[in-house]
Amino acid sequence: MLDAVIIFIAQLIYVPILTLRTIMMVKGMKAKAASFGILEGIIYVVALGIVFSDLSNYMNMVSYALGFGIGIYLGQILEQRLAIGFVSLEVNVMNKNEEMIDRLRSEGFSVSTSEVEGMNEARRYRLDCTARRDREQEFIRIVSDYEPNAFIVSYEPRNFKGGYITKSMKRNRKLAKEKQQGGTQ
Repeated sequence: MLDAVIIFIAQLIYVPILTLRTIMMVKGMKAKAASFGILEGIIYVVALGIVFSDLSNYMNMVSYALGFGIGIYLGQILEQRLAIGFVSLEVNVMNKNEEMIDRLRSEGFSVSTSEVEGMNEARRYRLDCTARRDREQEFIRIVSDYEPNAFIVSYEPRNFKGGYITKSMKRNRKLAKEKQQGGTQ
């Protein structure tokens, strides 16, 4: 019974680490992905070693499968909470809402606007924004407050160069470096 509990707990730890390693790989964070990979490998070998040590113990196999399934669920929750990376948001509205655009910009979102042509030559306005993923829901809430019928699409960009976000990231890195240097002197 103790083996089954160890296997279950190992899977609850292993699968979220697997999820994070995969995310780090996709986002190009090689060192973090490798670190998670080492930890993942150790846990995997230990748990599987216990299962294979007694293939007649069905409780161990069930614990492995249950831990894996629940671990996937926990990994998804962890990934959503961490919200690593950036998201591009595209908003389509009927009218150019200057008050909403000003509010988004005052909240620190980069917003580009353009007039677009919809079906039957209908004129609409499109807002484009790239933001940190952890601010996606905040962006959607603000837009929904001003434009409840707005059409909003979000997706994750693989990479980007230049623009407001890049300048902001460089500024934040510089401030962090200056702060670190100021604290070590």
